[in-house]
Amino acid sequence: MNKVTDIMTTVRQRKVGKSTEVAEDQPSEEKNVKSGGKIMSDYTGRKLWNILSITVGGIVAISLGLLTSVYVATLHENDLWFSNIKEVEREISFRTECGLYYSYYKQMIQAASIQQGIVNCKQYLEPVYFYIYTLFGLQAVYVIALYVTSWLLSGTWLSGLLAACWYITNRVDTTRVEFTIPLRENWALPFFAVQIAAITYLLRTHLQPVQERMTLMAVFVSTFLFSLTWQFNQFMMLIQALALFILDCFDMLPTAKVMWLYIIQISGLLLVCVLQFFNSMILGSLLLSFNASVLITRTIQKNLKKGTLLNRLGKLILHVLLVMWLTFLINKLIKKILHLESDEHIFKFLKAKFGFGATRDFDANLYLCEEAFGLLPLNTFSRLSDTLLFYVYIFVLFLVTVAAVIVAFRNLSDSNQVQFLEETEECTVTLKPDAAYNFIHTVLFGCLAFSTMRMKYLWTSHMCVFASFGLCSTEVWKLILKCIHLYTPQRTHVIKYSIPIITLLYISYKFWPGIMDELSELREFYDPDTVELMNWIKSNTPNTAVFAGSMQLLAGVKLCTGRTLTNHPHYEDKNLRERTKQIYQIYAKRSPEDVYRILRSFGTDYVILEDSICYERRHSRGCRLRDLLDIANGHIMDGLGENEPDLKPSLYPRFCEEIKKNLPSYTIHFTRVFQNKTFHVYKLAKHK
Repeated sequence: MNKVTDIMTTVRQRKVGKSTEVAEDQPSEEKNVKSGGKIMSDYTGRKLWNILSITVGGIVAISLGLLTSVYVATLHENDLWFSNIKEVEREISFRTECGLYYSYYKQMIQAASIQQGIVNCKQYLEPVYFYIYTLFGLQAVYVIALYVTSWLLSGTWLSGLLAACWYITNRVDTTRVEFTIPLRENWALPFFAVQIAAITYLLRTHLQPVQERMTLMAVFVSTFLFSLTWQFNQFMMLIQALALFILDCFDMLPTAKVMWLYIIQISGLLLVCVLQFFNSMILGSLLLSFNASVLITRTIQKNLKKGTLLNRLGKLILHVLLVMWLTFLINKLIKKILHLESDEHIFKFLKAKFGFGATRDFDANLYLCEEAFGLLPLNTFSRLSDTLLFYVYIFVLFLVTVAAVIVAFRNLSDSNQVQFLEETEECTVTLKPDAAYNFIHTVLFGCLAFSTMRMKYLWTSHMCVFASFGLCSTEVWKLILKCIHLYTPQRTHVIKYSIPIITLLYISYKFWPGIMDELSELREFYDPDTVELMNWIKSNTPNTAVFAGSMQLLAGVKLCTGRTLTNHPHYEDKNLRERTKQIYQIYAKRSPEDVYRILRSFGTDYVILEDSICYERRHSRGCRLRDLLDIANGHIMDGLGENEPDLKPSLYPRFCEEIKKNLPSYTIHFTRVFQNKTFHVYKLAKHK
């Protein structure tokens, strides 16, 4: 009996113990459930916040892009009263080469086959408005691409907002679209900005394969469109390829992605070459030679990124020398085989510009004497400083430069041997691949802008991106605060948002009234002499007449009258450059017989002389067009001043001056048929 009682007691105790254990475990399970619920709730909250942030940021980006488009369109309308002037005045407003580019569009829409096809927009919108609105629409794409690039770099759309605002308030230095609408760079730069945004996204870590493939496709399409729309594309992408090469050498970018970008550049250019009827200038570009050299060299040199500091430096120097040698070898061979000389004037210009000997080459001097191809004026920096852009840019550039040097040195060094550069909790120095690319990009294009003012628009727009990224970057402020021992996540968060907001408020307060005044200022197009000339040509010359004159004026003649030209501003063809130099002898010291013979050799029926060129005072002595012609012809220049010892006086007076005296030696070949305060038109006699 006692034994049974003991057994029952033991069983009861076990049941009690088991129930006690269950009771003890129950709070723990409830705690885990609550913890899991909290994690799920936090995850859902973060996901919803990210969706909300992307939605709001996207709406702001599109809104700013559209506002920029409307802004520049309004400025264009207000400056010319474009909607109220005659068609011929609208066309004349497309000055110099702008008129040439627009003339092809006009020619296309007037062709019967196209008119009945895809470009028949006349019933909805005047063709000229379709054209300019398309370009102003591309400005929206441009601003959105800058916004997205800054957002990707910093992680907050506030950075994109600041970049877009800086772009707009620094409009004088970031774009010239409102007064040079048809320029090829205005078609190209929005696609270049899209390409930079795509590259920035591509260089992010932990991309899924599908994301990577889609981004590579975006890079290819934007590279192709950029290459298709601008003749200087190969030089811009060569700088981009150099940026990739530098970063790859210092192991700051994933090599596989860099190789893909080289291949995309090559593919895009070759496709453009085919579409441009096998444009030989593209095949002879340094970009193709450089990219091919890098790809070949990387297959030859193995283990380039292994070894000690000295070992790697030796390999790196050899790698650079091998790439440079191979680049010039391939380029020389291609040009020799294909007999290419299309871009020789650019290299002559660069050689003279950077002090590697003076030149008497007419084409090179024509570039050297233009302000647009001179050094960047210092007042550019004062304008950029007014919006705080330049100050912020220098601040961010300094910090990222220091970080880049440290990271590059650490990458080249054996980490076991470089104790003083080891990452510590107090001051961690890192540089993400996307930030590293944009850093080198802004440095190289900054150098280009300093050397050539016309290229500043490639740099100043990216300045807005880079400065706003640094001001809104968690990494930048975290590094600064850690280095001065003031870091807390909360403090970093406050600074990251407060300083950009204060900057935006300052920009709004200082520049909003000026923008409103600018939008309310009304002007009107006025060029009666050119209008009179174009109307006379259309009314008094046959449709088959051939005109000679300056490149800039003839572009307008082609656009407004459709007459045949002897030369025009497309200056990338050697034969056309030589022809232009010959036509310009009308402003040189040549005999009437020589000038007549030259003009007739090109089939000229009429020649237009401009007083603004014949008596030019815009440039100083030595840079006037007549001076460049005198030097190229071996003649001394007009006016007081020195001449080179081997220059000699011409046997003949200046043609453009002497022809106005109606001397028999001139009237036998040339008959004046039109004259106003600016232009003189002469008809050439047709001697047997």
